Amino acid sequence: MFPLLTAHSYYSFGKGVPSLRELCAAARALGYPALALTDSNGIYGLVWFLELCREYGLQPIIGAEIQHRERAVLLVYQRAGYHNLCRMLSARHLDENFSLAQLSSHREGLMVLSDSLPLLEALAQSGGTENLFIELRPWSNFSDALRQSRRTGIPVAAATDIYFLRPEDFKLHQLLVAIHENAALSRVPPDHFVSAQAFLKSPAALAREFSACPPALANASRIAQQCAAFQLHLGMTIFPTYDRRENHSSAELLRELCRRGALARYGAITAAVRDRMEHELQVIISKGFADYFLVVREIVQQSPRTCGRGSVAASLVSYCLGITNVDPIAHHLYFERFLSPGRKDLPDADIDFAWDERDDILHWIFAKYGEAQAAMISNHVTLKTRAAIRAVAKVFGLPPGEISRVTKKLSGWESARLAEMVASHPVYRQDDFPAPWPEIFALAERLRGTPQHLSVHAGGVVIAREGLDQHVPRQRAAKGVPIIQFEKDQAEDYGLVKIDVLGNRSLAVVRDALAELKRQHGIALDYQTWNPIDDPATQALIRDGKAMGCFYIESPAMRLLFHKARRGDFATLIALSSLIRPAANKYINMYVDRLHGQPYAPLHPLLAGVLKETFGVMVYQEDVSKTAIALADFSTEEGEQLRKVLTKKHAGKRLADFREKFFSGCRRRGLAPDKIREIWDMILSFSGYSFCKPHSASYAMLSFKCAWLKVHYPAIFMAAVISNQGGYYSTQAYLSECRRLGLQILPPDLNRSDWQYVGEGQTVRVGLMQLKGVATAAVRQLLEERRRNGPYQSFWDFHRRVALAPAEVRIMIKAGLFDSVEPELPRPGLIWLLRCLTNAGTLAAGDESWYRAQLCQARQLQDYPPGLRRQHEFNALGVLWSGNMLELFQTKLAPLKRIFAKDLPRSVGKHVQLAGWLVTSKLVRTVKDEVMEFYSFEDETAIFETVFFPKAYRQFCHLMVQNHRPFLLRGWVQNDRGAIALNVTYVQVV
Repeated sequence: MFPLLTAHSYYSFGKGVPSLRELCAAARALGYPALALTDSNGIYGLVWFLELCREYGLQPIIGAEIQHRERAVLLVYQRAGYHNLCRMLSARHLDENFSLAQLSSHREGLMVLSDSLPLLEALAQSGGTENLFIELRPWSNFSDALRQSRRTGIPVAAATDIYFLRPEDFKLHQLLVAIHENAALSRVPPDHFVSAQAFLKSPAALAREFSACPPALANASRIAQQCAAFQLHLGMTIFPTYDRRENHSSAELLRELCRRGALARYGAITAAVRDRMEHELQVIISKGFADYFLVVREIVQQSPRTCGRGSVAASLVSYCLGITNVDPIAHHLYFERFLSPGRKDLPDADIDFAWDERDDILHWIFAKYGEAQAAMISNHVTLKTRAAIRAVAKVFGLPPGEISRVTKKLSGWESARLAEMVASHPVYRQDDFPAPWPEIFALAERLRGTPQHLSVHAGGVVIAREGLDQHVPRQRAAKGVPIIQFEKDQAEDYGLVKIDVLGNRSLAVVRDALAELKRQHGIALDYQTWNPIDDPATQALIRDGKAMGCFYIESPAMRLLFHKARRGDFATLIALSSLIRPAANKYINMYVDRLHGQPYAPLHPLLAGVLKETFGVMVYQEDVSKTAIALADFSTEEGEQLRKVLTKKHAGKRLADFREKFFSGCRRRGLAPDKIREIWDMILSFSGYSFCKPHSASYAMLSFKCAWLKVHYPAIFMAAVISNQGGYYSTQAYLSECRRLGLQILPPDLNRSDWQYVGEGQTVRVGLMQLKGVATAAVRQLLEERRRNGPYQSFWDFHRRVALAPAEVRIMIKAGLFDSVEPELPRPGLIWLLRCLTNAGTLAAGDESWYRAQLCQARQLQDYPPGLRRQHEFNALGVLWSGNMLELFQTKLAPLKRIFAKDLPRSVGKHVQLAGWLVTSKLVRTVKDEVMEFYSFEDETAIFETVFFPKAYRQFCHLMVQNHRPFLLRGWVQNDRGAIALNVTYVQVV
């Protein structure tokens, strides 16, 4: 049987075409018993490859092709070979002086195939010819290879070098090469493509192609048998190791630190605290987690403000160590959600740091442990719909404007077939797609999901004291940090226990607001111990849906949900922040009605206690596991696995297996088929992403702290929100919210503005960070000069002290920065003075009398009309600080008969007309799989929510891409359990 010794998947970036599943399925269909995955310069899909080989009954062969001037295929036949493969791949990416000659000291456990005779001869001289082979491909010169083999003593081996599955896929390979090289297809040199024969053929066909060289076939079979016998065992846990300085074991140290932390948190260690802590410590220590907790604690100590979230927040040990800040006893958070004696797969800790502190935390980790021992998990960046169309169209040579015309309208269509979508979707009904667009759509459809490169995971860090190269190759991301080649699911399945070091803008908002609170009012709050959840004013703000800017509860959906719930207490906040997951829409109203007292019957008597806290609705991830255990006889471990499978992208078969087990178990309990399907549908609402209760509790605490600051110190809080550029909305929307709070927006000012926005009393001053087209370094120079030598006295004084580009100064003038230092000079006069100074050059730089002469003329110029001033302001800053965006269009809006958003609650049941500026939107699908969209708009008085049901969406969605103008909207005002929205029937662009 001919073996497949060299096959490439789409993880051979920019060359390989088939997905891992397609490759395995095709190899199995053709009768191959074994398959070697030898992607270029990496083992990016190795863990999934091993799983797929088991699924398709193939014997996996682990390997990679290393390309660096020369080329070699490395195949693993021993554990030492796997380590050496990882070392060689890491060196390929990280060593500036890398050479394949380094194989001479890393050959143990590896078969080496190469078509580079100088490389093979050098390796043979240093270590002999054993396990070295001259690689023959179907298009090789067999006679030359055999001659060289006899001369050198290095045997030949037949290899396949597959890059695509069918002859017609060669075009896809060519496209990938062109995309990878960022070039039009016509400009890619032919020798950059592989052979058009590099497709998968049957074993018999390939055997015939090598029939003239029997030794090559025999050696290939021997290599395959030897390499297929090696099995890489996954799931052996790799924990970080704590660097202890004390003369205690990790377990002893953990106990002592927990005791101290409990005293600090509770004042005294009660029986309840002691019993729970002892239970947790026994499980943690027995599962080998002691070092992990100590390492995470040490990382958390590098910042005074963190938000430990995820299942780790269910742990009292985490709370006492300062890793988390929500009391798990007070809020009934169950430790078993994080760790239990029977749990095989091991969870990790998610820790949020302020977004602008996170990189410093990562640098500290890499400095402490070394980059050979610590790295970040990678993201595998794939071609999504928009990117696939853009990439293929660019390769076809289409101009950027035409490509943008098509792609800018795409949003939320990853599951639709492209050709059908553009032919039928109403957003494209005014567009024509002549050739080559139909071909572009067809090719883009085929390339969707193809990996393009690696990026950095949001926060996952893995640490291995023995060195990561024992487990996975490393390389460097574009932003400079070290990363491993596995993404998070593969890293976890392999056994690497990660620590998520994440960036959170709301933590920075709270940090900056607390600093201002101390500076302005002398109020010092300790973030870790400050707990505002019982504050009535904060609860009222949340209840009324006025939490814009307050982290997780500020989205339109969350604010409307609080309107329905009419509660703002901490317990309700925890539940609602979990219930808002994407697939749970139909269960939200069910929960709200029951929250308000509507009677209900449990889904099953066995679930009455399990779901009592949430009125019979599955709200938290734990509810999935508990339901499966109670109804279908799942073990604790199986319940956890079901919960995890729902969130994974590559787990279709495993989910189908769990479904069968769940249905079988429920049938044994006597449940009717309709009831089983009803319960299973609720379980499926946790697919994609969902939260566990401890995660929601942690996010709820941070949201509550934001809300407390907003209600008590709105100017300070809103300035911090805008300065950290964080949140769901644009800066313009937050400025409008400031006005709704009764705050005065002050203009950017040469002497009064700082880099960031500053809130004080009832005012918010625009920060110089808002300037568009002015380099950050220029603004920093301006501020530093002002700090050192005092305020600027005039435009002339500024010109003498700060040397900036005229174009940057012009933007500052139009933004109004000089209005306070030159109150008698119109802005056109300042522009004229700038031109004079620029033209005069260095000769006039110090001549103040010359300047005063120009000044007299500048004062005679007429100022810009108000409308043009606003337009300049918007262009210079990207926002309109002086008012609502609709004010730019008052001449068109004034004659229209309309109501204002603040009056919508008094217009329920009426057909009304409003004007609005688009703020944000969310695309969803109905139960009938029709498309509809929720849009948020604002007018001069408030933000208002609208619903474009499928009919309205089909009719008007093509207009909604014009987000640079206001819209005129008509529709019926609806009240859904207290949530007011406009059911849109007509849209017009103003």
